[in-house]
Amino acid sequence: MITFKNVSKTYEDGTTAVQSFNLEIKEGEFFVLIGPSGCGKTTTLKMINRLHNVTNGDILIDGKSISDHNIHELRWNIGYVLQQIALFPHMTIEENISIVPELKSWKKSDISKRVDELLELVGLEPSTYKKRKPSELSGGQQQRVGVARALAANPPIILMDEPFSALDPLSREQLQQDFLSLKKKIQKTIVFVTHDMNEALTLGDRICLMKEGEAVQVGTPEEFVNKPKNDFVKSFIGNRRSVLQKTIEELIEDLIIGSSETPFREVDSKLTLGELLAFLADEEAVTIMQANQPLGVLCRKDVLRFLHEHSGEGGLVS
Repeated sequence: MITFKNVSKTYEDGTTAVQSFNLEIKEGEFFVLIGPSGCGKTTTLKMINRLHNVTNGDILIDGKSISDHNIHELRWNIGYVLQQIALFPHMTIEENISIVPELKSWKKSDISKRVDELLELVGLEPSTYKKRKPSELSGGQQQRVGVARALAANPPIILMDEPFSALDPLSREQLQQDFLSLKKKIQKTIVFVTHDMNEALTLGDRICLMKEGEAVQVGTPEEFVNKPKNDFVKSFIGNRRSVLQKTIEELIEDLIIGSSETPFREVDSKLTLGELLAFLADEEAVTIMQANQPLGVLCRKDVLRFLHEHSGEGGLVS
């Protein structure tokens, strides 16, 4: 879907932000770029829609160089969600979401229908919210509108630049949970930048950890937890690695195990928390089994809450 071929980016002052970068992002994949400040992750993201131009190498979308695309059409076909949200304050929510469909000359009736569909998709009642101005919404609600606007013209690719990082912890946790469900519904290729390893492990199908403009390791959340490539990767994951390698059995007193009559997918209690995250990427909840007997139901939202409650600047405590 998106291919980086030996891509480098050097600014006019001589600073090299990205160097010799090679990467293949698959169609329909939720791909996370992560790394310390100044590692080049946002520059890498912005080169995809040509907000930053490539200095050397090439980026291809479905085999076609981005330099061969009309720049306006390229951006109309790539949704973009920013940390700052950047809704137009003088426009209603409906008008904000309608911008790209209007530029693409959609019929007014189709635009109106699309706005209602998208507001419902992101959990905002259309009749309540579409005539409001951004200032009348909370930060979390504004970010939901930002996601709806990015999806408005049904683009195949969505770029998200630290979209939840400015939110309070509760709003951020809720949006992460909702986005796990949303990503299955929208079936898009999503490239997501974050500095939060919890967020990367929770949301990503695959992760690219960057350092000084280069890709240090690319892999699934489970590969990062269980097979870190070097000491830098181990250090970046920090104490998260120790708790994610603990089994459900070891953490049973700290996790919220409930009851339910709904039949959920069964997983063994000897799975590690890291392995459990892989199941919960596609499931709302799982039934925990011990010695072939059901212990109870573990919900995705409770696992995410556990991760957040045990996180801090030093990572998750063991």
